[in-house]
Amino acid sequence: MTPVQAIIAKELRSFFVSPVVYVVGAVFLLIFGILSYLAVVNVGARAVQLMQLQGAAAQINLNDMVFRPTFYSTAVVLLLVLPILTMRLFAEERKLRTFELLLTSPIRINEVVVGKFLSVYLIFLGLLALTGLVPLILSLFSSFDWKPVLTGYLGLALMGALFLAAGVFTSTLTENQIVAAFLSFGLLLLVWLLGALGSVLGDTPAGNVISYLSFIEHYDRMVRGLLDSKDLVYYLCGVILMLFLAHRVVESESWK
Repeated sequence: MTPVQAIIAKELRSFFVSPVVYVVGAVFLLIFGILSYLAVVNVGARAVQLMQLQGAAAQINLNDMVFRPTFYSTAVVLLLVLPILTMRLFAEERKLRTFELLLTSPIRINEVVVGKFLSVYLIFLGLLALTGLVPLILSLFSSFDWKPVLTGYLGLALMGALFLAAGVFTSTLTENQIVAAFLSFGLLLLVWLLGALGSVLGDTPAGNVISYLSFIEHYDRMVRGLLDSKDLVYYLCGVILMLFLAHRVVESESWK
């Protein structure tokens, strides 16, 4: 077993003996289910109204009326939920005074950071996979374009990776888990709002740069079924940057 695999196994054991992952998972899946249900009910009501007006079966686009609003709402849910998953990763090590033991272990710092990140990312991917039951069930009753759904899920996976990497970084800054969660939420919200600032500046060089820095702009294209290499590069670079900053913070502690 490699050091990274050992860290992943250790963190997964810690997660699943704690009620946090079960509560967070249940809340996330419940909210996703409610959002999907409300979107489907709204589409059903619209279809009935159109059928009464037109006198024939209405053509409803599930991609625009169910999946797209659900994906947009899920982004907000992830912004609130994922910092709770990452808040304990390094903050708990500081609080329990095991942080120094971690630094003096034969495992390299980058392996510790990557292992902790991958452990929580695997949990997130598991929760995301469970939400896939919604489009699978809907496909039994109606037809829709799978491409925007798949790119939307890819967008959720990439955005979730960025959120979790930011949470790993903020967890290295403090021993208080609540503070770590709020720092992560504040950092992500600030980056999100860059999109609004870019829209205010309009089609100017500064506006384009600021809009590019906001993850929501890249996520929006994926939800609409557009897959561009620059969006993939953005999320990959964002994850690497957050993990690099986390590595630097942990490494700075070893010199004290």
